[in-house]
Amino acid sequence: MQDLSITALTATVLWWTFFLSVAFGAVMHRTQFCAMGSVADIVNFGDWTRMRMWALAIATALLGTNVLAALGLINTDQTIYTANRVLWLSALLGGVMFGFGMVLASGCGSKTLVRLGAGSLKALVVFVMLAVGAYATLRGITAELRVYGLDRVAVALNGAQDLPSVLARHTAIARPTWLLVLGVGTALALGVWALWPREARSPRHLLGGIGIGALVVALWWVSGHLGFVAEDPQTLQHAYVGSTGNHMESFTFVAPLAYTLYWFLMYSDASNVLSIGIVSVFGVIAGSALHALATRRFRWEGLAGVEDTANHIVGGLLMGIGGVTAMGCTIGQGITGVSTLSITSWIALASIIGGGVLGVKFQAWRLDRAC
Repeated sequence: MQDLSITALTATVLWWTFFLSVAFGAVMHRTQFCAMGSVADIVNFGDWTRMRMWALAIATALLGTNVLAALGLINTDQTIYTANRVLWLSALLGGVMFGFGMVLASGCGSKTLVRLGAGSLKALVVFVMLAVGAYATLRGITAELRVYGLDRVAVALNGAQDLPSVLARHTAIARPTWLLVLGVGTALALGVWALWPREARSPRHLLGGIGIGALVVALWWVSGHLGFVAEDPQTLQHAYVGSTGNHMESFTFVAPLAYTLYWFLMYSDASNVLSIGIVSVFGVIAGSALHALATRRFRWEGLAGVEDTANHIVGGLLMGIGGVTAMGCTIGQGITGVSTLSITSWIALASIIGGGVLGVKFQAWRLDRAC
């Protein structure tokens, strides 16, 4: 493939990413899809409805991703989630930090973008602080603690850490078979649980769960199939065009916010180019804004005072630091990573939920003291 063809293919991948991200933002805004809200509903009211929507999104992503992988259309070994080291301590502590922070910040990374598109200036503060915390943990001061501290506590495997690969190495059953067995089986189990109550089968909940999960699968296909080049003419190696680290990508909203802020700050740098992550940030904001304007739900929202400002600053920083440490957020690890059946992703998901529970209980404790 010639350089000109690579350029054209990259543009195609980024445009498809933008369109899918616009749909992602619109669906989130339309359905009030919110991981933090689902945890708060359970802790405060015992209401599992929104958690079932999240589970339905996971089930849909699991089903689609593993069917694509079993058919050879994408290769889930080529993701950051399936590397051969299980970073259990990073996932555990980073996930708790992210979950706690998303409560203080009134929502996770994706919800921050949706709220920003709908007119929230609070979300703009969270965006900037999350991006700063994330970039510092990618390449700055807190990166030292992550790389030379937490990330060294890991379990090294002989190959990819996704469960189909692990089982294929220890049984006579081939990986594609395990992809179908585990992917479809786990998806069906989660899907049955998610759809069991009648209220969980409302059009809004079906759109939120199936829509978000299907969009994750679609971006896997765009990045991992449409954007895959078997031999880059410059490196003579395989490439995933438009990706940040030459990995197959789908939706995640921690590191991309850092890259987006850097893109604005270093716009004139010729080496600073658009990527799938950056374009997805723009797309989600645009999708939310379009839906908010179309439904007359666009509202300017500011910070209530010093305490509210402090909560959102601290929450954003915790999400940025914790999200990079855990290699993802409620979407990045909670749906995208889990869809690869990565061991680390399941640990991160459980830790994010645990951190969210702690955050909701902490907020309730503070309210009780104030009274």
